[in-house]
Amino acid sequence: MKLLIVEDEPQLLKSLEDFASKEGYLYDSSKGFRSAAERIALYDYDCIVLDINLPDGNGFDLLEALHKEGKTNGVIILSARDSLDDKLKGLGLGADDYLTKPFYFSELNARIKAIIRRKQFKTNKIVHFSNLVFEPDQHLIGVGNLDNPISFTKKEFALLSYLINNHKRVLSKVSLAEYIWGDYVDEAQSFDFLFSQIRNLKRKLKEAGADVEINNVYGIGYQIKAL
Repeated sequence: MKLLIVEDEPQLLKSLEDFASKEGYLYDSSKGFRSAAERIALYDYDCIVLDINLPDGNGFDLLEALHKEGKTNGVIILSARDSLDDKLKGLGLGADDYLTKPFYFSELNARIKAIIRRKQFKTNKIVHFSNLVFEPDQHLIGVGNLDNPISFTKKEFALLSYLINNHKRVLSKVSLAEYIWGDYVDEAQSFDFLFSQIRNLKRKLKEAGADVEINNVYGIGYQIKAL
């Protein structure tokens, strides 16, 4: 699961980044409207944690842009203003939830997980794909059941989840790399790190007896299919 954190207050941004890292989320962060808009245009996020008051714009404008582009990112608004009008406006523009500052990170985490279940996994806590069984909240994947879950690293789990959630389309190498590694992908000299993760996934799925196959679509990227 990948988050975009949009917050201009340095101390709160650092706290939100620490929270995301501790909870095992992949994340990118932006301090302003323009940089957030650029990231939203380029990358896919499961949930956007969005401050309303930004130095070069506001969160409502970002919500309007998401709505016009038909994007289905989950959005939680953060605001210091406990105003009913602001809440109604944000929810009316497509936000999924609204938290007033200050807030508890445990509450934010619960709301993020609820949004991810609704948006990405269609409200099912247990997700099935072929003979694979997922428990998204606990980062568990097993064959047939969850009694003996397959051992995946955090990035392997995120990559496999992303492939399965988009199993009806071919995902480019660039989109996969950007989803998993975010800004750090620009530092890579090649896609060898992605190929290594794909090889590991294929091996682990085969050893576990999973009836799925990750296919390399020449010149484009990868797609996962049920056998």
